[in-house]
Amino acid sequence: MRGGSSNIAGVLPLFMLFIAGTISAFEDIEKLRIWPLPAEVSRGGRRMRLSEDFKLVTEGSKYGDPSGILKEGFDRMLGVVRLSHVVSGDRNSSGSNGSALLQGLHVIISSSNDELEYGIDESYKLVVASGEKPSFAQLEAKSVYGALHGLQTFSQLCHFNMKKKVIEILMTPWTITDQPRFSYRGLLIDTSRHYLPLPVIKKVIESMTYAKLNVLHWHIVDTQSFPLEIPSYPKLWKGAYSSDQRYTFEDATEIVNYARRRGIHVLAEIDVPGHALSWGKGYPALWPSKNCQQPLDVSSDFTFKVIDGILSDFSKIFKFKFVHLGGDEVNTTCWSTTPRIAQWLKKHRKSEAEAYQYFVLRAQKIALSHGYEIINWEETFNNFGDKLSPKTVVHNWLDKGVVEKVTAAGLRCIVSNQDKWYLDHTDALWQMFYANEPLENITNPKQQSLVLGGEVCMWGENIDASDIEQTIWPRAAAAAERLWTPYAKLAKSPDQVTTRLAHFRCLLNQRGVAAAPLVGGGRAVPYGPGSCLAQ
Repeated sequence: MRGGSSNIAGVLPLFMLFIAGTISAFEDIEKLRIWPLPAEVSRGGRRMRLSEDFKLVTEGSKYGDPSGILKEGFDRMLGVVRLSHVVSGDRNSSGSNGSALLQGLHVIISSSNDELEYGIDESYKLVVASGEKPSFAQLEAKSVYGALHGLQTFSQLCHFNMKKKVIEILMTPWTITDQPRFSYRGLLIDTSRHYLPLPVIKKVIESMTYAKLNVLHWHIVDTQSFPLEIPSYPKLWKGAYSSDQRYTFEDATEIVNYARRRGIHVLAEIDVPGHALSWGKGYPALWPSKNCQQPLDVSSDFTFKVIDGILSDFSKIFKFKFVHLGGDEVNTTCWSTTPRIAQWLKKHRKSEAEAYQYFVLRAQKIALSHGYEIINWEETFNNFGDKLSPKTVVHNWLDKGVVEKVTAAGLRCIVSNQDKWYLDHTDALWQMFYANEPLENITNPKQQSLVLGGEVCMWGENIDASDIEQTIWPRAAAAAERLWTPYAKLAKSPDQVTTRLAHFRCLLNQRGVAAAPLVGGGRAVPYGPGSCLAQ
């Protein structure tokens, strides 16, 4: 277990300390009401409104949208902007108070390719309204996935005027030039500790797009359950909680495709050799013994054949560059206390620690043979870092200084330190999420380039479909700005972004995402009657 919820007593007084003081230096930025904050923004003082038949135009774009990714993204954007309100303003005439009509969005994408590759250019430039076409906004991007980010930003510029019943954009003209600070901006979900139905996973993916997160780390299986169908070894999902709490192979394909069309990679994880008791429900031979059931049997070739079968099946649907092989919290006692494995250790002159290294490295070779690069939890680096494949990414979650050590050793790293970025720690305030800096104490540019980014982790021991959204949001959004916005533009103190984050939290609520109040820890209840902006 890497999770574990904490007591939230005393949260409110601590929060009040954060919000004390002045934010005058950031007042202008706070008025932007954009989250995460773009790299460069300028604005004017005019008001425009969207035509009732606001349209997408792609004249001059090299991207032909063969699979409809852009069109779907545009339609979703209009949906969240309208918020189910009935737009009933006059289609053609200019509005009062100097309001001008915006007829559509002109999108120009310079790449014809829509393959979602890691490190793809996610930059965009948004101009409202265009100088060439004053009645159109213009969105330029290198890739369709950059354009999707631009659509998300455009949606936050829009406001439904209740009195006039039209969609307006204030403070035009806008010019926004933007790109992510880090290429890896992740969120982990855990479907082993509690099963998450497919519609819930899709809602989580959709909500990730609002904050420009781009990796869904799917911690699929663990000690408690094995819910995923593996065609090569079909008895594995006997480890599921029940016959209904399973994912078919086609379900997994659907999740990957759903995420891809929104610019989100799906990182699949099988955690080996520990955290794998559920594997033996279908194949008891994977257990060291009936009474000592994990870690997986290091002495058996069958163990590695199963891992090979799983990763072979994974390679057919999980097309992300990386696969996560876990490797954490391995208690090797079963190996030395099971006579036949103890004999194997003696024959091969291996200690328990050496057998642990042997297992991880053999699993890495299998993953490499299927075209994957590997992510492992940091214990593998802490125990035998110089033996890991050069294609390893070390996933930090324990030690504060491990990122410096990993990058100094020339390996890549992802940051998820549990004291700041574990969402199941419900006493971890959003201010802590915002202030957590992945490059802390790393000044060498070469080492900085090896930090791919970070990930907030929603471990599932104490969440399920009933409370996952309010446990993720808005704290994940605080980390999302840290991972997206240029370092120089980030607030030096979290209290400087309170108003803007509160607005984003309300926006999530309006879009049907059950984001919790800012005041309090994760899953805090609203404090008394009042506006969501005041929570």
